[in-house]
Amino acid sequence: MEVMVVGGGLAGCECAWQLAERGVEVTLVEQKPARKTPAQSLDGLAELVCSNSFRGADLSNAVGLLKEELRRAGSLIMSAGEVARVPAGGAFAVDREVFSAEVTRRIDAHPRITREHREVTAIEDARPLVLATGPLTSDALAAELARTVGAEHLAYYDAIAPVVTADSIDFDKAFKQSRYDKGGDAAYVNCPMSREEYDAFIAAILEAEKVEPKGFEEVKYFEGCLPIEVMAERGPLTLAHGPMKPVGLTDPRTGARPYAVVQLRQEDKHATAWNLVGFQTRMKWPDQKRVFRMIPGLEDAEFARLGSVHRNTYVDSPRALADDFSLAAAPGVYLAGQVSGVEGYVESAASGLVIAVLLSLGLDALPPETTALGGLMRHLRDRDKVFAPSNVMWSMVPPLPGRKIRKRRMRREKLAERALEDLAPWLEAIGAADVRAEVA
Repeated sequence: MEVMVVGGGLAGCECAWQLAERGVEVTLVEQKPARKTPAQSLDGLAELVCSNSFRGADLSNAVGLLKEELRRAGSLIMSAGEVARVPAGGAFAVDREVFSAEVTRRIDAHPRITREHREVTAIEDARPLVLATGPLTSDALAAELARTVGAEHLAYYDAIAPVVTADSIDFDKAFKQSRYDKGGDAAYVNCPMSREEYDAFIAAILEAEKVEPKGFEEVKYFEGCLPIEVMAERGPLTLAHGPMKPVGLTDPRTGARPYAVVQLRQEDKHATAWNLVGFQTRMKWPDQKRVFRMIPGLEDAEFARLGSVHRNTYVDSPRALADDFSLAAAPGVYLAGQVSGVEGYVESAASGLVIAVLLSLGLDALPPETTALGGLMRHLRDRDKVFAPSNVMWSMVPPLPGRKIRKRRMRREKLAERALEDLAPWLEAIGAADVRAEVA
C-alpha cells in the first residue's frame, strides 16, 4: 500500500511517520517553502504558528493523559517535543525552531517517506489520501471540500461556547428545566438572573478585553452564531431577547419567570460537562472566567473549555465521515488534524496517529473508548449532538463505575489510571514503541 498525506503540520507529519514505521510507502506533500500562509514564517515541517505550549503535563489534565498515551504509542511529535522541550512550569512547552527542525530531520531521514513541495488545490486521485491541511486550508481546497461534503457540512470559522464541569455548578441557584417543559426536565440547566444581575453582566461583557483578529483573518460572523459581545453591542436587551430569553421557564425558588436566563446544554452522554448555549465569544480567557462566574450558579465554575471565535476550516465530522473515518462522499479520503474537527496541537497529532493505525491495521484497531485517544476519535463520530471542534476533555471518556469519587483531582487520576491500563493491550496490538526509550 502507498498513501499520500497532504499537509506537513503536526497531524500530517505524525500520520506519515506512523504509516512509514508500519512499512507503508508515504508521499508527504507540503507547500512550504515555496508558498507560505500569512501565519507561517519557518521553512520546516510541524511549525507551531500560535503558542509554543502543548499545555498541561499532569495526568490529572485530559491533555496530560493524551500526551502520555501518545508517548507510549510511539508518537513522533512527542518524541521531537522531548528533544525541544523548554522549562514551562506545569506545562509542556518547546523551542519552536528546534521542534520544527527535529521533526523535519526525522521525516526527511525516513526511507519510506518521500516529500513533495507543491500546493494542493483539489482532492487528488491518489487513494488512500489523507488531508491534514490544518485550520488555514487554502481557499481552493476548502472550496473543493465544500463541494464534496456539502457546503452545510464545512465551516470556515470556529464559534465555540464555553463548557463547564457538572460538579462545579451550584444547583442551589441553578435548576433543570426545558422551555415549556418540552424535552424532559434534565435537558437543560438554567441559571436565572434578576434585572440588576443582567445589567451588571452586560456591562462586564462590554468592558471585557477581546481577542482581536490577526491580520490575515477577515472575520465574517454568521448571524445565527454571533459572539455574545457582538450581540451585546447591538443593544442592552439583545441578549435578553436572544440566547438569554427566559420564556417558558419558571424559577422553582420564586415560582416566577426570571428576568433573563443562561441555559446550559448537556455536552456528553454521561452529563459530566455542560456548554453555555449561544455563548460563543472572543473575550480573552481571564475575562471569560471573571465574567462568566458572575452568572448565578457558576460562581465556582470549572471550565473544561473556554470560548473562541477564529478561522479554522473544518468539516462537520459526525455527518461528513463514514464509519471508517473516511469522507462518506469520497471513499478513501481521510481527514486528520484540525480540518477533521479536533482542536489543539496534541489533539491534531493524536488524530494523525490514529488515522495511520486504522489505515495500517483496520477499523478494529480503534483505541479503547476509556482512553483519551479513543474518546477524542469518538467525538468525531458523535451524531447525537451539534458538532463543534474541541480539545480533548474528560467528558469524552465514560465515568468510573460505582460510587462517585468526590475529589475531582483524585477522580481524574483514577480515570487516567484506568485509561493507561486499558491502553496497554492496544499498544501491544499495534506494535507501539514508547518514545521515552528513544529520547533516553
